[in-house]
Amino acid sequence: MAGQNYSMVTEFILVGFSNFPRHLLPTFFLLYLLMYLFTLLGNLLIMATVWSERSLHTPMYLFLCALSISEILFTVAVTPRMLVDMLSTHRTITWAACASQMFFSFTFGFTHSFLLMIMGYDRYVGICHPLRYNVLMSNRSCAHLVSWTWAGGSVMGMMVTLIVFHLTFCGSNVIHHFVCHVLSLLKLACGNENSSVTLAVILVCVSALMGCLFLIVLSYVFIVAAILRIPSAEGRHKTFSTCVSHLTVVIVHYGFASIIYLKPKGPHSMDSNTLMATTYTVFTPFLSPIIFSLRNKELKNAIKKSFQRKFSPLSS
Repeated sequence: MAGQNYSMVTEFILVGFSNFPRHLLPTFFLLYLLMYLFTLLGNLLIMATVWSERSLHTPMYLFLCALSISEILFTVAVTPRMLVDMLSTHRTITWAACASQMFFSFTFGFTHSFLLMIMGYDRYVGICHPLRYNVLMSNRSCAHLVSWTWAGGSVMGMMVTLIVFHLTFCGSNVIHHFVCHVLSLLKLACGNENSSVTLAVILVCVSALMGCLFLIVLSYVFIVAAILRIPSAEGRHKTFSTCVSHLTVVIVHYGFASIIYLKPKGPHSMDSNTLMATTYTVFTPFLSPIIFSLRNKELKNAIKKSFQRKFSPLSS
């Protein structure tokens, strides 16, 4: 870098939706705002229901509450900035704010993945080792597991953020994304170590996510084997029904992530890439409370009961 004049970047410009036709932006804004509000309200409703219903004070619903918290925090870290920039002409973000957004989005995103893995383990213990469930999934054990997921998410968020932001950013400061996306940021870094840093970030993220997915799949291999040993069809259906909501969220979570990050390189426009990115950052958190509320019979009944208690005195 000696002998070359570089202007160090102190702020970035988020391109986001700025290339979209102006008349479409209010529509996108309203759509994503409604999805954002529904995500917050849906997860808060799940948390309030679990808190108020003593029958739901079990490890599975403790993990579900922790998952709802991680989804709320991930959404708050990403979506409000996207919504503001959608209707603004001033789309700059400072170096520190960009680093903070990356840290929090990675922390809550990885915490979400770790919690899905722990929920898979909970179902494995409940179905494959029911007699040892109360010992293996005691209140203390569950608190430790939740603490470790949040600690692990924080470590991953800090690690990725430090790897990226120890680089020097110079020249262009335009990020072709609506958030401080790690791969988009790495393209702006100057120096000869970009390729090695990019590889390191990809290896760290992929190893953690694929490790979680592997353990979830392994849990369900044992779960399916245990279910197939149940003699009655009704018993098999009843047992598997306790896993449906979690399994659906796992498929949605990893399915949308695969569509975005594993899509073949080709002549994709910036606009299509932006819309595809919102499927993971906005649409997946939006779907999660819907899936758990509709596919989990116990939670759905508890929500109905909670609403009936609140509104039946008014109607009478």
